[in-house]
Amino acid sequence: MPSRILLISTNKCDFPYPVFPLGLAMIDEAARRAGHTTRLLDRQFDETPIKDVIRDFRPDFVGMSLRNIDEVVFRHHETHFGPLVDLCHEIHQHLDCPLILGGSGFSIFPDQLMELSGADFGILGEGEKALTQLLAALETGQDCRGIPGLFFRSHNRVVSNPGMSPRARLDSDPSSRPPGLAEYYLRESSMLNLQTQRGCPFECCYCTYPLLEGRSHRRRPPEMVAEEMLLLQRHGARYGFIVDSVFNSSLSHVVETCEAIIRRGVKMRWCCSLRPQGLTREQMHLMARAGLTHVEFGSDSFCDPVLQAYGKRFTFDDILSSSELAHAEKIDYCHFLICGGPGETRDTLRQTYENSKRLPNATILALTGMRVYPGTPLFGHARAHGTCPDAIGLLEPHFFFSPGLDPDDVTADLAAFSAQSPNWIVNEPQPQYYAMASRLRQRGVVGPLWSYLSLMQRVLPRPI
Repeated sequence: MPSRILLISTNKCDFPYPVFPLGLAMIDEAARRAGHTTRLLDRQFDETPIKDVIRDFRPDFVGMSLRNIDEVVFRHHETHFGPLVDLCHEIHQHLDCPLILGGSGFSIFPDQLMELSGADFGILGEGEKALTQLLAALETGQDCRGIPGLFFRSHNRVVSNPGMSPRARLDSDPSSRPPGLAEYYLRESSMLNLQTQRGCPFECCYCTYPLLEGRSHRRRPPEMVAEEMLLLQRHGARYGFIVDSVFNSSLSHVVETCEAIIRRGVKMRWCCSLRPQGLTREQMHLMARAGLTHVEFGSDSFCDPVLQAYGKRFTFDDILSSSELAHAEKIDYCHFLICGGPGETRDTLRQTYENSKRLPNATILALTGMRVYPGTPLFGHARAHGTCPDAIGLLEPHFFFSPGLDPDDVTADLAAFSAQSPNWIVNEPQPQYYAMASRLRQRGVVGPLWSYLSLMQRVLPRPI
C-alpha cells in the first residue's frame, strides 16, 4: 500500500560549496518507483519549521540522511550530527510515526546515532533496496528482521541484523533532481553531481569507502551515464562532478564511459577523482575530449615510505607521471595530502614538499593529521599504539599523528611550505576566499575553485 514518505537531508555544510544531496535523491527516486508519495526537504536551503512540514504533508514515515560527521579538519572540531539529533527529537514531539536514519555519516556510527536520536530504525550502507523493503514490511505488519544491515529497537535497546543492506542495482533510469533543488545548487555551486559506479577495492588505511560501498566495483552502463549528463544539461548545468571514489577504477570503464559521452554529444564539462597510477597519455586525452577539465588526485603524500604506510600501493613516480599527463592536456589538477599519518616524520614531510616542486602547475591541498574512523585499518593501528579512544568515542573527531610527531610541528612545517609556495593550501583557506568565491560564481565561473586559491595567496597579505 503506497505511503507518504518525508525525506530530510540534514547537511548544512557549504564549504567549499554546497553539495547536491545525490544519495537522498536516489532514495527519493526508489521510493517513488515503489509507488510511494515523497517530499524531499533539504535543510541546506529550506528552513520551513518541521511542524509546518508535518502539518502540510502528513507523512506516514520520515527518513533522515546524515552525509558527514564533521569537517575532517584538525583543531576545527565542528560536527554535523547535532542538528540531526535535535530534529529527531522535534519530530517526535509533533508526529507519531516511524523515524528512519541513513546516509554515509550514519553508516559509520550507527549505534551511537541510534541512541542519541531515539530513531526507530536505521539503514547501514546503501538504502534504495533496504528502505523499500522496510516500508513494505511495516505497511503489512511483517517481520523486518530479515533485512540485512537494518538497525531497530527491541526491548528498549538497539539491535541490528547481520550484514550490510542489499546492494542497489545501478542500471536504473538516471536519477531525477527534484524541483527547486537543482536550481539552488546550480546558483550556489555552479554544478550538479552524478555517480558512474560504486565500490572501492583499494586499501587506504583511513578510508571508509570500502565499508560504505563494498570492495567490488558496480558500474553503471556507459550510455546511462551519458544520458544523465544530458539530463543535467537540461536542468541548466554547465558543469558536473563525478562522485566516484575514483573514476579510473579500470581502463575499460574510462574508455567506454568517455566514448559514450562523446557519442551522445554531451557539452558539459566535469571533474572527477583519479587514482594517480596506471594512467596513459591516450586515456587522459580521451577524458579531456569527453569534457574533463579538473582532476582531484587522492595522493596523500609525495614520499614513498609514507605512501606504503598509508596503504596507497603507488609511488611518487606514479604521481609525477599522472600530473604531467594532466598538465599536458591543460587539465587543472590538485593533490590532496594527509600530513602526519603512519610513518610520517618531519623528514618525510620535507621530502613531500621538495617533491611537490616537481609537479607542473599543481595545487596542493594539505590537511594536518589523519581522522580516525572505526572499522578502518587506521583504527586498529591507532588502538594498538594506545593513541585512540574506542569506537564510541570517535563520534567526536579524533586525529592520529605518527608517534614522536608533534601536531604543532606539523602545523608549523605546513605553514612554512605554504609561505614558500602559494600553491600549498593548508587546512582551510584564508577568510577572504569566501568573498572571492562568491564573486567568481557571480561572474559565471563554474567548477571547483581550488585552482584560484594559490592565486589568492599570491596577491593577498598573509594573516599574522
